[in-house]
Amino acid sequence: MESVRMIEEEYIRLIFGLKMRQIRNEKDLSLFGLAKKTGLSKSYLNEIEKGKKYPKRDKILLLAEALDTNYDDLVSLKLDKNLAPIGEILQSKILKEIPLDIFGIRESDLIDIIADAPLKVNAFITTLFEIAKNYNLTRESFFLAALRSYQEAHDNYFEVYEQQVEQFAKAYSIDLNQKLEVNDLEEILIEEYGYTINNEELTQHRELDKLRSVFVPSSKTLLVSSESDTSQRMFIYAKEIAYNYLQITDRLYTFSWIQFERFDQVFNNFVASYFAGALLIPKKRLVQSLKSFFNQPHFQADAFEALVANFTDSPETFYQRLTNILPHDFNLKNLFFLRFRYKPERGAIQLTKELHITNSLDPHGNEHNEHYCRRWVSIRNLQVLPESELTQLSDAQISSYTHTENEYLVLSTATKDPFRSGYYRSIALGIMVSPLAVQTIKFLKSEHLVRRTVGITCESCSLQACEERVAPAYKIERDERYARTGQVVQSLFEKYK
Repeated sequence: MESVRMIEEEYIRLIFGLKMRQIRNEKDLSLFGLAKKTGLSKSYLNEIEKGKKYPKRDKILLLAEALDTNYDDLVSLKLDKNLAPIGEILQSKILKEIPLDIFGIRESDLIDIIADAPLKVNAFITTLFEIAKNYNLTRESFFLAALRSYQEAHDNYFEVYEQQVEQFAKAYSIDLNQKLEVNDLEEILIEEYGYTINNEELTQHRELDKLRSVFVPSSKTLLVSSESDTSQRMFIYAKEIAYNYLQITDRLYTFSWIQFERFDQVFNNFVASYFAGALLIPKKRLVQSLKSFFNQPHFQADAFEALVANFTDSPETFYQRLTNILPHDFNLKNLFFLRFRYKPERGAIQLTKELHITNSLDPHGNEHNEHYCRRWVSIRNLQVLPESELTQLSDAQISSYTHTENEYLVLSTATKDPFRSGYYRSIALGIMVSPLAVQTIKFLKSEHLVRRTVGITCESCSLQACEERVAPAYKIERDERYARTGQVVQSLFEKYK
């Protein structure tokens, strides 16, 4: 009730300030002029207009007289048609849902923008809402999109968390030059943070068969699925250590299924995950290993898998860590990270995660129900693995896109999906080929590296002769049809001018 009352009081202050500002502007009166007429300070009036302060009755009377309006109209929450859109936005509390602070934006600044052109801004926001509904963009999707934008804005590298991992390792006598063992982390949780770890409870609930862990804060009990493999357990333990060491309390309690109420929980989940990745795959050792690997004249899948295994049994954790290290320590900032899911019986391939560093790189913005290009190495690995006796399959290729001049070195590893029976997943990391990349990664010059022209989806691909095509290029055909229509219309303009 207290928080609701605070929101209502804030709404009343904001509405009063907006109405006062609107009337003042209609009277062509500056803040300085209003201050002179009322005897109130300019700074005080400015705080009223920004919704930071609500004046007492005697001051409202002064303002009403100076603005040539009556007291009741000024204090009423009823808004005219120009301000009504702002009232709708403020009452919807949408501004409270948007994580403005991580982008350095103050709510008051956004309200100022809305107040300057309420009808136009409201139409714009309404348009965004309509787009969101049409594409099934949920509140959770919005938060995750905001988080991705935050990561991309910082090249997905955060020095503060890297340093905190080193401080933690020093405090707990952990040698970051050696691969951690699951017992090392479990001991810290139990002895230092008073955890009880239960490996049986989750398996007794059929509804929780997709969960790998649940944390019960009241008793500090960590329920871990007996089906969790070592790499999953390591990551779970490392995240729990992060929450405790960084003293994060507003957090999520389940893995891998998540349900959150606030953006802070999403952000804190990212922070804990970043800390966990940096702890399991230490920066200094990874940089040294990558330099050695990049110095090889040819790409070798076995050597790459050995590199991954030297740090973790989870290829996804390794690829995610590369998105932190490559931009910062190798200056390779034009990257994309993709994760695909595939069930052979259904044949459908789904993009379940993507991240783009620095630029909006290909592949990006794929629409629902389109067919991803089967010429990608990440898709090929997904299709080949189920037919083989391998537990994982890694490969690399140079991808040249049909609609741009950009080329990418794409590294990819496919494995069984650790969270879904009968599914497979493929992780891909794309590195834009540039003079710096060629200088850094020696095997980019190798004649043995497969080079292929690829599209994003079949529906948007202009390749004429493609044996892998599984759907017609209706988008290309539509654009060509529109172009022909435009040419004929233009010829009519010329004929009848």
